[in-house]
Amino acid sequence: MDKIRITGGVPLKGTIPISGAKNAALPLMTAALLTDKPLLLSNMPRLADIVTMTKLLRQHGVEINQTDDAATFTLGEMPEGESHMRLQAENIHNLTAPYELVRTMRASVLVLGPLVARYGEAKVSLPGGCAIGTRPIDMHLKALEMMGATIELADGYVRASCKGRLKGAEIPFDKVSVGATENIMMAATLAEGTTVLTNAAREPEVCDLAECLVKMGAEIEGIGTHRLTIHGKDALHGAEHRVICDRIETGTYISAAAITRGEVELKGVDPRLLTAVIEKYEEAGVTFAETPDGMIVSGADHFKGVDAMTQPHPGFPTDMQAQFMALMSVADGASMITETIFENRFMHVPELIRMGANVNVQGRSAMVRGVPSLRGAEVMATDLRASSSLIIAALAAKGETLIHRVYHLDRGYEALEAKLTACGAQVERVA
Repeated sequence: MDKIRITGGVPLKGTIPISGAKNAALPLMTAALLTDKPLLLSNMPRLADIVTMTKLLRQHGVEINQTDDAATFTLGEMPEGESHMRLQAENIHNLTAPYELVRTMRASVLVLGPLVARYGEAKVSLPGGCAIGTRPIDMHLKALEMMGATIELADGYVRASCKGRLKGAEIPFDKVSVGATENIMMAATLAEGTTVLTNAAREPEVCDLAECLVKMGAEIEGIGTHRLTIHGKDALHGAEHRVICDRIETGTYISAAAITRGEVELKGVDPRLLTAVIEKYEEAGVTFAETPDGMIVSGADHFKGVDAMTQPHPGFPTDMQAQFMALMSVADGASMITETIFENRFMHVPELIRMGANVNVQGRSAMVRGVPSLRGAEVMATDLRASSSLIIAALAAKGETLIHRVYHLDRGYEALEAKLTACGAQVERVA
């Protein structure tokens, strides 16, 4: 199993291109199941999770081609120099999403809504828990039942079926859920009548999916709000769509530039997607300057400890909690970081403590008292964002850090070692 070795203490200087958002690309890929016409996606990240979703969709019968040459697909105005994907679900022959694929990536459950909406049936393995806490799909299933589907649970699988088309319904989500919003929004595009989702997620990735569905012929009102109204159509058509930039990858490199007291230009970034993150980092002492194609992030000699609480968008994202904690571990003073989204998302804390951080966890809050410096150590990654927090801490630590179980990083960060090395970091992957 690969490890990453980092020798810290080098300020990052240079330019880092930001990839397309994994959390936007995955649901966009499943949207291809809603039509028999081609869906053309650009700015696709090259990640392990994209490979897993490709395998899942192909075993359903989706034809998928991926290339870095836009001309291959005659994509019109789609940019060159990006990874492009063509998906066509013309000949679906399998309506089962098997355990061996679903267990490796929770986003696999997003095939459920499109398959039931278009084919009247789907059998999907229950995803179960994950390292950062249990994330049940109860709201997905309850919503589909409200739309007329029959749900059966047996042998670790959920089977959803309906006679004829799904029916539009008023669906109030018990709590904000990105996955449930995406799954039911896709299902509603092919339902009979109008579906209204209240307490819907507002994350940029949800909006990106909605915008793509509109290009495919869906009629969706309220994009970007907590109330989505979807008027069902008999069929959708193909479309071309560019995946938005990855705001969490952006935030991760903000932390890396800041903690090393460096200066990095992040290219391909839309700062509007990171308002809450930028505000929190500015409060701590990080400075930002917008450029025509992104922004420049500059660290400071000293950072101030500031409190943060994770919340659904437009609040501070849970996927940035671990990276922010790494920065706060060397800030002046103390900060209180509260996690409200997932119940088990402080597993990076013991590893940061091994590197000299002073963190005390009480329930869903962590008191972080800044220390003058961190020191290199052998640490173990427990999940995707925990992995990136250890990378950030290692970049600033004195001496050498060896991070084990870095396969998590390959799920969410494209060419991480190359991007950091290009800015002067001493990073290498060890087989």
